[in-house]
Amino acid sequence: MTDARRGALGWRALVQRLLWVGLAALSATAGAAPRPIFMLNSLDATVSVIDPVTYTERKRIPTGKEPHHLYLSPDEKSLLVANALGNSLTFIDPITAEVQRVVPDIVDPYHLRFSPDMKWFVTAANRLNHVDLYRWQPQVKDKPLELVKRIPAAKTPSHLAIDSKSSVVFASLQDSDQLMAIDLATQSPRWTIGVGKMPADIYLSPDDKRLFVALTGDKLVEVYDVTATPARLIQRIPTGDGAHAFRSRGDGKHLFVSNRVANTISMIDIHAMAVVAELPGPGGPDCMDLLADGKTLLLSSRWARKLSFIDIDSRKVIRQIPVGRSPHGVWTLDHAPRR
Repeated sequence: MTDARRGALGWRALVQRLLWVGLAALSATAGAAPRPIFMLNSLDATVSVIDPVTYTERKRIPTGKEPHHLYLSPDEKSLLVANALGNSLTFIDPITAEVQRVVPDIVDPYHLRFSPDMKWFVTAANRLNHVDLYRWQPQVKDKPLELVKRIPAAKTPSHLAIDSKSSVVFASLQDSDQLMAIDLATQSPRWTIGVGKMPADIYLSPDDKRLFVALTGDKLVEVYDVTATPARLIQRIPTGDGAHAFRSRGDGKHLFVSNRVANTISMIDIHAMAVVAELPGPGGPDCMDLLADGKTLLLSSRWARKLSFIDIDSRKVIRQIPVGRSPHGVWTLDHAPRR
């Protein structure tokens, strides 16, 4: 390739990037265009930026080593990437898809959550067996996160959930088949209980009373009454082999769970605590998001290296987009309610 050819390609890439950022900025002020979809590629250490109009991958954003989960801050101004082996967080603008900052010295951040009041930031150290509580201080540019307490945990802390009052953190402990509750006021464990095989994702009902626990080592979702101390098992819901990740339908009534081994997605009525519908989940279904239309489910097809679009009403896969290796978290600012 000649130098002139390289220069032309570089100039074209720059123009495309400026157009993308400009359109994203315009949509932020005028609501004129959909915002991008972000798909995290764990084994590539990148985030794919998907155009929701053309259904094409616009670019890939490099992250730290072995990222696993994405999370929108409660104010929806930043998309956070947890780089587990990189011991860092990458902050991305969810509108322009530009990196805002990289925060180092966050030890083994596998899963992550902000408390709704944005006072606390919590990480699960899946490899090193602890849960870290950070104080969020965005006004301190050099150190926006201050470690307040490192809480030892049993083997393989996996997923986190925080109640609407920002008072308690729940953590699944995947390889010890346990569930732990941590009091944020005292920064100490409230209780730890045994649960089913390989608990992964957890979902707290909008009224903060019931905790749904996906059992990846089984074909069940367990439901616990977390108003009791310690929490009390009240229901086991048969779903599909390898129940793994949750996404609320956003209607206060229904909850999706991806079944990793069965390649299906079960829709649960959270009040009846029963499965009411089943959707396809091709290629090792993992994390999900739901578009603002309330009809289109986004799914990371982890083994197939694809982002899948599923129409909820017809229960059909309507589109798949190739992405990177081991796609994991998927998020967009144009989403349906999360509770």
